[in-house]
Amino acid sequence: MTDPNPCIILGVLDDGIASLTPVALAELRSADVVIGATRTLALLAAEFKPSAQTHDLTGALSHVPDWVRQARADDLKVVVLATGDPLCHGIASYLASRLCLSALKVLPNLSTLQLACARVGLAWQEARIVSVHAADAGEWQPGSPPGHGLYALAQALRAHDRLLVLTSPANTPDRIARLLLAEGLGEDFQLAVAERLLTPDERVLADLCPADAATQTFADPNVVLLWRCRARPQPQLFGLPDACYQQRQPDKGLITKQEVRAVSLARLQLRVDSRVWDIGAGSGSVGLEAARLCVQGHVWAIEKNAADVAIAQSNQRAFGVSNHTLVQGKAPEHLDTWPDPDAVFIGGSGGELGALIETVLARLRPGGVLVMNFVTLENLATATQTLAALGASWDVLQLQAARSQPILHMHRMAAENPVWVVCARQPPLPNPSPTRGEGL
Repeated sequence: MTDPNPCIILGVLDDGIASLTPVALAELRSADVVIGATRTLALLAAEFKPSAQTHDLTGALSHVPDWVRQARADDLKVVVLATGDPLCHGIASYLASRLCLSALKVLPNLSTLQLACARVGLAWQEARIVSVHAADAGEWQPGSPPGHGLYALAQALRAHDRLLVLTSPANTPDRIARLLLAEGLGEDFQLAVAERLLTPDERVLADLCPADAATQTFADPNVVLLWRCRARPQPQLFGLPDACYQQRQPDKGLITKQEVRAVSLARLQLRVDSRVWDIGAGSGSVGLEAARLCVQGHVWAIEKNAADVAIAQSNQRAFGVSNHTLVQGKAPEHLDTWPDPDAVFIGGSGGELGALIETVLARLRPGGVLVMNFVTLENLATATQTLAALGASWDVLQLQAARSQPILHMHRMAAENPVWVVCARQPPLPNPSPTRGEGL
C-alpha cells in the first residue's frame, strides 16, 4: 500500500535549485519540516515556506529517525536533504533500516562521483565505490586493523582497477595518496581530485601521481578517482614454495614448510571473511597465505623474536597484503585486544602452550577451528592432554614428507622431519527450530 505522506529524501547538489527537477523543487517548497546538514539547509533556505521547521542533522544523525516519526505523527510533510544520490553511501539506507520502507520516497540526483567521472572522461560502470567518510583514525600505517577509516580502501586497491572515493574532512585526497605510497602502490595508480563541483570555485585536477598529491592541500568538499596505470598482479594464493619467503639466515627453517602449510590451511577451514589469529608467526608464511585467502577477512599475527618480526614484515610487503596485522610480543599478550577468531594457528607457543590453548578455546567463535603444529613429543603430549582436560573435540594428523634430491645423475628421497598437526573444533551454533508455519 502506498503511504499517503511519505518522508521525501531529496538529493541535492551544490548548485542549489539548478540541480532540482520541477517535481523535486515542488516537494521542497511544500515541506512543513526540512532536515539537512548545515550546508544544504543554507543553500536552499530561500525555497522553504515561511512556516517550515528545520532540523540540522550535522552531528545529530541519530535524531533524524525520531524527527521523521514525529513529523509524520503530526501529519506534517517532511523532506530530508541529502547530497547527490541518497542511496549511494547516503542517508537513505540509514533511514530505511530504522523506518518502514513504505514510509520513504527517494528522489535521487546525480552522484558527485558521476559528475567527477564526467569531468575527466572516466567510464565508471566497472569501478568500485568506496566511502572513507569515517571517524579520523589518523594516517594509514601498513597492518592497520579493520577499524581504521581507510581500511576498506586499502583492501579495495588490491582487488580493483578503478575506484571512486567519497572523502571526508579527515580522510583527504593527500592522505589517500600517502596510503598508496605506504602500501607500495605509488607507481601503480593515478588519481584525479574534483573539488567543489557545481560551484564557482569548482576545480578538477586530473592525472595526478600519488607522490605529488601526497604533499598538496585540496579544497573541501571533494571526491577522488583512482585508476591503475599498471596491470593488477594476479598472485598465487595457496601453497607457495618455501623459497618465496624470506627466512632467517644462515639457518633457514623458521617457516612452516609448504606441505605442512597446505594441510594446516586446509584444516583451518577458512572462509572469505574469516578472522584469523597466527600465534608464533615466525616468517609469517601461514598468516600471509591465510590473508590472501580471506580477502574480506583479516589476520592478526604475533611473534616474540624481533628479528623474525622484521622478516615477517618484509614478507608482508613482498606479498602486498593489507589485511594482515603483525605485532611483536609473546602470546597471550595482545590477544585481549583482538576480536574473537574464526580460526587460530599456533606455530609456536613460547613455553605457554597449555594456558594458550585454554585462552584460544575460550575465545574461538562457534564453529571455529584451532590448528597447531608440533615437532616434539613433549609439546604434542601437552596439547592433547590439555585438550582432553578441557573436553574439546580434537584429532591428530602426522605428516611425513620426503623431497627428491639429486645424487650424481639420479635422485633420492630426503625425508623431512615428521610434523604433528593437531586440530580442535568449537561446536557450531545449533540451527534454530522452525517456528509454527515455517516447515511444520
